[in-house]
Amino acid sequence: MRKIFINGKFYTFDPVKPCVEAVVVEEGRFIDMGTKEEITSYWGSYETEIVDLGGKTVTPGLIDSHLHLSSIAINLLNLDVTGVTSKTSMLQIIKDKAANLSPGEWLVGRGWDENLFIDGGIPTINELDSVSPHNPLYIPRVCGHAALVNRKALEVCHYHRDMIMPQGGSIELDETLKQPTGLILESAADIFTAHIPEYSYDDLKGALRQAIKLAIRQGLTSVHTNDTNNLGGLHSTYRMFDELLNQEKLGLRCNLLIDYDYLDDLKESSMYAGYGNETLTIGAVKLFADGAFGRRTALLSEPYADDPSNVGEAMHTNDELYDLVRKVRNLSMPIAVHTIGDKALENILDILDQFPVVAYRDRLIHVQVLREDLINRLAVPSRIADLQPRFVVGDFPWVAERLGPKRMNLAYAWKTLLNSNVICAGGSDSPVEPMDPLLGIHAAVTRRAPGDRHKGWNSEEKLSMYDAFKLFTKMGAYPTNEETLKGTISRGKLADMTVYSTNPFEIDDPDELLETTIEMTIIGGDIHYQKSLQQTN
Repeated sequence: MRKIFINGKFYTFDPVKPCVEAVVVEEGRFIDMGTKEEITSYWGSYETEIVDLGGKTVTPGLIDSHLHLSSIAINLLNLDVTGVTSKTSMLQIIKDKAANLSPGEWLVGRGWDENLFIDGGIPTINELDSVSPHNPLYIPRVCGHAALVNRKALEVCHYHRDMIMPQGGSIELDETLKQPTGLILESAADIFTAHIPEYSYDDLKGALRQAIKLAIRQGLTSVHTNDTNNLGGLHSTYRMFDELLNQEKLGLRCNLLIDYDYLDDLKESSMYAGYGNETLTIGAVKLFADGAFGRRTALLSEPYADDPSNVGEAMHTNDELYDLVRKVRNLSMPIAVHTIGDKALENILDILDQFPVVAYRDRLIHVQVLREDLINRLAVPSRIADLQPRFVVGDFPWVAERLGPKRMNLAYAWKTLLNSNVICAGGSDSPVEPMDPLLGIHAAVTRRAPGDRHKGWNSEEKLSMYDAFKLFTKMGAYPTNEETLKGTISRGKLADMTVYSTNPFEIDDPDELLETTIEMTIIGGDIHYQKSLQQTN
């Protein structure tokens, strides 16, 4: 049935008709738009369903260009300590959880951030043992690049001082006794996760269903999500999303980033970038070039300001990274590379320059520290800078001490990238940061945390409200070469829209965005979430 959405203030992000009052949807796509009078007089009939938006503001459907739906789902099954602001509180939460577990049962969680603690630093292994003496404990940091374990976990994993660490990983030792502190970094997590019982397919599928519904409630119509390592590999991941999206028709459009470990499975399955349909699609191959700022594992071209002996860690040698890219290119696939430090970005660009481009764009994820020469190399049609504006809330002010004033001018430099004609898209990296796209947009506009009143970190890099929304709408279609399919409210494109309680483009104070709610999420012309608006026939 044809649908007409009327009485809205539609910001189309299409320069042909930037703002309209009504749109027509047929077979899941926009077929016309204009004033209410124009649309109803031409298209209205007894066979047409009319949806009155009551004057609400509408944009193209919000798109998150990089998150981890599976990690969000697993957080629903595990202990979530995201946002806890006290070490004492976190230890109590762990103690309460352990009290409800059987002896020997793993206590698994995620989300701690020592930069939020008001009463001390990272919990010690003795403190972890005291609150979880009988249960092996494994709780990754919010960034996923570090984790806490207790002695019971070390015992289960048969830890010994001469144990060979996975490449790029380490178990931190104290300086005097050379005993584990309880902190592990990067790929050392593999030692522990190998011993943690896996959730059943049905458990993971149920939690993923909840995560997808949460994304839709937050106004998202499309996401680019990286999940194969958490959902049992390529085949299990694709099957799970296929059942939830194509069979159950939950609505959310998902592009799947595939971890490099499953490249052979991609080849054997004859899957490729673009494989699938408008609801579920295979995306790029995910690689890691470096770590993160939290534990100083992001790879820099010059040492950390607060640790002059350290430049971070490369996840692979350049020869290894070259070989990884070569194997991906042999399948004519694009890559999506985690690159936080400027040296990591330089390394991967040096390698990409040695290969011809493929049909889909390569994605440089995070790009948090830049140099002028690197920006110029990003500004080509075949490359995307995949940005997470909300990182400015999680990382400042402590990251300024890590990097020092010299590097800060080109750190989290979103406006510079846009002004340099780099193609950029916006995401959350949830659960590292909240999935709520309005929080990411607020961070892009203010460059400060909710509640802060300063002018913003590196305030000259603030984006306008329009440009911030553009990152999460129109530009979100570019990493997957879908800019002719979605991202704007235009004739022939998928009828994906997000409806808001207030007009973000007319507010005086950007903090009003924090009070804005999602009123409706529309995917393919169908209402998949509705808060309060009334639908009439």
